[in-house]
Amino acid sequence: MAVDYTVIVVYLVGMLAVGWWGMRRAKSKSEFLVAGRRLGPTMYSGTMAAIVLGGASTIGGVGLGYQYGLSGAWMVFTIGLGLLALSIFFSARIARLKVYTVSEMLDLRYGGRAGVISGVVMWAYTLMLAVTSTIAYATIFDVLFDMNRTVAIILGGSIVVAYSTLGGMWSITLTDMVQFVVKTIGVLLLLLPIAVVKAGGFSEMKAQLPTEYFDPLGIGGETIFTYVLIYTFGMLIGQDIWQRVFTAGSDRTAKWGGTVAGTYCLVYALAGAVIGTAAKVLYPKLDSADDAFATIVKDELPMGVRGLVLAAALAAVMSTSSGALIACATVANNDIWSRLRGAVTTSGTADSDEERDEVRGNRAFILIMGVAVICTAIALNNVVEALTVAYNLLVGGLLVPILGGLLWKRGTAQGALAAVAVGGLAVIGLMASYGILANEPIYYGLLSSLAVYVIVSLATPATDPAVLAAWRERLAGRGSEPVSESVPAHQ
Repeated sequence: MAVDYTVIVVYLVGMLAVGWWGMRRAKSKSEFLVAGRRLGPTMYSGTMAAIVLGGASTIGGVGLGYQYGLSGAWMVFTIGLGLLALSIFFSARIARLKVYTVSEMLDLRYGGRAGVISGVVMWAYTLMLAVTSTIAYATIFDVLFDMNRTVAIILGGSIVVAYSTLGGMWSITLTDMVQFVVKTIGVLLLLLPIAVVKAGGFSEMKAQLPTEYFDPLGIGGETIFTYVLIYTFGMLIGQDIWQRVFTAGSDRTAKWGGTVAGTYCLVYALAGAVIGTAAKVLYPKLDSADDAFATIVKDELPMGVRGLVLAAALAAVMSTSSGALIACATVANNDIWSRLRGAVTTSGTADSDEERDEVRGNRAFILIMGVAVICTAIALNNVVEALTVAYNLLVGGLLVPILGGLLWKRGTAQGALAAVAVGGLAVIGLMASYGILANEPIYYGLLSSLAVYVIVSLATPATDPAVLAAWRERLAGRGSEPVSESVPAHQ
């Protein structure tokens, strides 16, 4: 294992080095939080694919393939569909808003009264998303070093917190680009063909497994529908995803770069399911489906290659973890703390001293949120339940007011606030009643949020025409924007 250990250590040290280098570039709030809004198509596509394809998509995707066969691809497939929908239909408008958070978008659209409550919901989502990624370090480091779970979480989490705190979005963007390359080589170009060959090829896999393993809908129509509600719609509104859209250097980059990333997700989804199906042939009686990835890597890959593929798994986890962490810290600072102390952050101009102060403040929040994420990950065990809570809160509480604000001009601030409150509380109550993994919480929570949004909006005065006019100006890219962001696109 010495060669494998060397590969992993070099990779981890490299992540810290990139974080240190990114610190030299993050001199303003815009640079620190959204990489100066100037990424070109190559970096934008790679980093967007990296953040959405995390540990759940890699380890969990292979596990679903082990359990259900090719239809196990549906979870990650719906993530790709959501990213495609966001990129094609909404990303250009979102990028033109020149904001930092989803809550700032809601304030612009509804007149400045939706920020704190939506910020709390988004903060809870991003926190739990970061926690689920951090928990996954335990699985990977256990395979690598037979390491204690708590130590593994602290080690992996500390590395992510370190490079995220140092350079903010610039560090995360640069590390994500490295992680995208490592993930592509490790999972798609190495693990996928080796797993299929070791299982005897597709003909042998079909001979060894039940026919439902090769049924595209074998996982069940209701499960697929729930995945669409949670993950496809979740991609449309998550702060972690929007914050990457904000990094695009142009409308075209946001649209077509995101489309490339979404297509990559569809390929990655199928690859994970095929790897899991091959693992079922090789190891038909594993105690847990989620052990399939680690087992096939540990037992079937040659020295060196094994280290690279495990580095790919680490890359998947770290990319999602760092993206969720900076999103969580951005929401906590800009949408909650700043508002509660009466200093709401706007996207207007600022002098250099104020910009440096804001960088220090956001850096401190990343560190604080990072410690909170590590502590929460140590306390929790079930990744799937934590991820389900995160997405149920996000979709149930915020999908309707966000998409309503983008698509329906009659929506009002009162309707948006009612939708956030009712949808969020309904989801929490129904999860307590039906169980965290039940489908009913998201179904009924989303329906109640939609009903309340429409009824309250129609029952209250329409949004001030001046607010809507300013909103349309920003959507068209003609609104005010920070002078520090008027820089050429970085390719």
